[in-house]
Amino acid sequence: MPVCCVVYGCSNRSGREKNKRFYRVPKVVVHKAEQFKKLTEERRKKWLSNLHLRSGGAESSNARVCSDHFIRDAGCQTDLTMEDIERMEDVLRQNTTELGDLRTKALDTKFNQESFENNEEKTKFYTGLPNFLVLLQVFQLCEPYITCGPMSVLSKFEQFILVLLRLRLNLPLKDLAFRFNISLSTASRIWHKLIDILHESTSFIIEWPERHVLQATMPMGFRQAFGCRVAVIVDCFEVFIERPSNLLARAQTWSNYKHHHTVKFLIGVAPQGYVTYISCAWGGRVSDKQITIQSGLLKNLLPGDIVLADRGFDIADSVGFYCASLKMPAFTRGKSQLSAYEVEETRKIANVRIHVERVIGLVRRKYQILQSRAVPIEHMLTKPGEALALIDKIGVICCALSNLSVSVVPLE
Repeated sequence: MPVCCVVYGCSNRSGREKNKRFYRVPKVVVHKAEQFKKLTEERRKKWLSNLHLRSGGAESSNARVCSDHFIRDAGCQTDLTMEDIERMEDVLRQNTTELGDLRTKALDTKFNQESFENNEEKTKFYTGLPNFLVLLQVFQLCEPYITCGPMSVLSKFEQFILVLLRLRLNLPLKDLAFRFNISLSTASRIWHKLIDILHESTSFIIEWPERHVLQATMPMGFRQAFGCRVAVIVDCFEVFIERPSNLLARAQTWSNYKHHHTVKFLIGVAPQGYVTYISCAWGGRVSDKQITIQSGLLKNLLPGDIVLADRGFDIADSVGFYCASLKMPAFTRGKSQLSAYEVEETRKIANVRIHVERVIGLVRRKYQILQSRAVPIEHMLTKPGEALALIDKIGVICCALSNLSVSVVPLE
């Protein structure tokens, strides 16, 4: 669109005078700093005072002044020297560098997807998972079931990370509310909702392997001691809980071994070092034998399988019912000392059974909520219409996520 010069008495047009340039009348910039606004006001006043403009012409957004009204060969229209310009450029570069550093620091304090993407150490520390790719795969399993509307404060990924933070570091909900700048009630709602989603999405990772899979990947230490017949190593671990107010619950959860109120999990570990079974939480008073018999773990056994256990698991008859055999360290009760054969058998069992304790230690170190001094008593309650309590789901999730890390059992 052709424009006309707004100087009074000038008839130059951009469509007719091709060799002339047309310059826009400067405007007052109001959306930047106050000092910049004053500078643009002064510049506009000088233009209007030096040019005889038509009435109202300078107010148009298309107002232009042709090159006939400028001093020719006058150089740059500024009072700044080259030293001033170079000094301003140095300050600009310094400010740009500082701004980049501040953006990086601000990104490190956030828990969005971008902050984890290129930071493997942050991923390991806050989630317990080996790298960002594994974290992203677990998130994609849960993402379709996480709700995030236009009024949601946190994104789907941030909600997911909030739950992993509590599992990993055992942070109080109040701490998480401050970290994510949300209310305590919102943090609690996200915690309970995402635990259900995580449990449904990751429980398939804990799976009892087929016999041919076990035999094909049997570590050398197990092959030398028992051939390829070991199916599972069983053990129990306990988690401290708050003191129940109900007297019966106090009696059922009191552990004479830990001298504290606890819940007890039965865990089954494959020779390869991965969790293949995790029971529901039982009161700390119950015996290892009772949990093993009633939990249903023995139903997975096949004829000829070997089960490795500690001395407290007096389940030889129950294991034999499935045509399997139990191997555990020999007792010295009623004997002055063990025979040479019993010493050798006990040594072989101890050398390989230690792996279940290593796996339990790995799970509890990775997800410190299982090392809590006192898990809230409300985690022991079962919601109406559900079969599992929150502590049951937490145990499954922690074991499933631990299975995604490198095994502690060497293959060779």
